[in-house]
Amino acid sequence: MKQNKNILKNPGVQSLLTSLLCILLGLFIGYLVLLLINPTGAWGAITNVMKNFLTYSSAKAQLKYLGNTLVRTAPLLMCSLSVLFVYKVGLFNIGAAGQYVAGACACLYAALYLHWHWLPCMLLAIAAGALLGVISGLLKSSFNVSEVISGIMLNWIFLYATNMILTNVKEVASPYTYQMHSAAQQALLPSLGLDKLFSGNQYVTIAIPLAILMAILVWVVLEKTRFGYELKATGFNKHAAKYCGMAERRNTVLTLAIAGGLAALGGSLLYQTGYEQWQCTHSSVPNMGFNGICAAFLGGLNPIGAIFSSFFIQHITSGGAYVDKSLYCSQISDLITSIIIYMCGFVLFLKTAMNNAAARREERQRLAAGSADTAPEAAPASESEQGAGTAPAQAPADSEKGGEAQ
Repeated sequence: MKQNKNILKNPGVQSLLTSLLCILLGLFIGYLVLLLINPTGAWGAITNVMKNFLTYSSAKAQLKYLGNTLVRTAPLLMCSLSVLFVYKVGLFNIGAAGQYVAGACACLYAALYLHWHWLPCMLLAIAAGALLGVISGLLKSSFNVSEVISGIMLNWIFLYATNMILTNVKEVASPYTYQMHSAAQQALLPSLGLDKLFSGNQYVTIAIPLAILMAILVWVVLEKTRFGYELKATGFNKHAAKYCGMAERRNTVLTLAIAGGLAALGGSLLYQTGYEQWQCTHSSVPNMGFNGICAAFLGGLNPIGAIFSSFFIQHITSGGAYVDKSLYCSQISDLITSIIIYMCGFVLFLKTAMNNAAARREERQRLAAGSADTAPEAAPASESEQGAGTAPAQAPADSEKGGEAQ
């Protein structure tokens, strides 16, 4: 009997449904929090978070601020790719935040102090992040030190190291580094005319298409190459991969190095646009790396899905700035976006629940099909028994007819 294929078992459908459910739950809980704080402007606040640049009536202004959202989406996407790339190998790169900081430090120092061109600055940033990844990889492969622990430690170490290094290129009267547009124009990423598409937004550069191309490249590496197959096999069962001749230790170090380079490239893509200046009094690691974790899981741990999830998370993060501060405190926008981002972390939990529900449904269908198959088998058996019972009854009748004929 042909069984109907359960659509809930499709990975793509699962990723889409769970992501949408997490988003709706986050928005609902955020709205409830706004109602508890001040019910007067709750609906307007949650609406502004979702509208973001659409709060402006002018199409020109909408395009300009859409460009700002995309500028910050590019580094978030790179951090998301860093997290999901490592997760495919069975590891967890919580050190993406520190690697992002390392990339920012390297490109800013090379641009503002060494006066390098934009491409060498970017390559140095990638190398700095990859170095942090190699350190975590060597500690993991050689001494079995958890990459989570080493990543957290390196996050804080490099945060304060960056503050110290970049004091050489900060403004005299402020804790911020020099502005790239005035002090290091040669290190700015080229726009190639993309700024004209967003109402002359000077921060829109090749960072946006470059981040998308990197997402496609990561997908190709993971899904279409032997190297990607080895990485996923190592993550699935490192002992089996080792016995099959795969270099498990090498793959661990190389994976974390690549992930570190991806996150560091995110720092380069943001600061080399001139959109932000580094604050040399930072006392906490930037949220970009941690938001990348949520973006990776919200996108179903798929590089293509991460493009859309990164844009959504950055969209609501930027939209939080439009919450009416006369009704709510200045931190309310961060609170609402944090709730939504937090709910995005439940994607894997919902996927597991969906798989369990689909398995129970298949079990019920299998039991029903089994009982339906046994019913027709009983019917022919009863007919044969009836035929066997009637045959002896006809024999005397035939013999009686034969006697009468005689």
